[in-house]
Amino acid sequence: MKDRILGVIFDMDGLMLDTEKLYTRFWKQAAAYYGFEMTDEHILGIRSMAAKYACVHLKGIFGDSFDYYAVREKRKELMDEYIALNGVEKKNGLDELLTELSKRRIKLAVATTTNRERTGRYLEQTGVIGYFDAIVTGDMIQNGKPSPDIYLAAAEALGLDCKNCIALEDSPNGILSAYRAGCKPVMIPDLSQPDRDTKPMLYDCFPSLYDFCAKLDVLL
Repeated sequence: MKDRILGVIFDMDGLMLDTEKLYTRFWKQAAAYYGFEMTDEHILGIRSMAAKYACVHLKGIFGDSFDYYAVREKRKELMDEYIALNGVEKKNGLDELLTELSKRRIKLAVATTTNRERTGRYLEQTGVIGYFDAIVTGDMIQNGKPSPDIYLAAAEALGLDCKNCIALEDSPNGILSAYRAGCKPVMIPDLSQPDRDTKPMLYDCFPSLYDFCAKLDVLL
């Protein structure tokens, strides 16, 4: 018997907001400021990854002289300056999807590696914060993505079992987190398509939020 879908849990960066391109740009600039050359591949490898895991991952590439936390703070500074001037872009189809899910009385949550302050600011700026019944951020849990904790916490905050929740993600690390928690991972690719390891974990995959929204009658 098919599990009934009662909740949808959203990642934020790269899924709801078109911010991953900014992370890529400013990680490179921040690393260069400290004398390191980061590539797109390096940055894709740490998408949605909790800081304590990303730190180990990048030191494994650049060596112990790579001060992850200093580079990250510089990246935040550069990105904040840009967003203060230019704002945050929503992904196409986000408003329509949130409206449709709300009409269907589906419970909604956010599960993002980003911290509480920044998450709240971005969701307020884009006018979508009011749709969500729960928001769980990286600084609210012990182990971030790709560990399952954040999805377990988000489902609990909604009062639901993970098996009754679709998790919308754009990155392999996010998909792995949702899969480990027992959610139904749906990928909306942003900077990369699902790879060989990610595909077997997927409940489904759609090119955009519009396409996901168009299939709600089948998915829910």
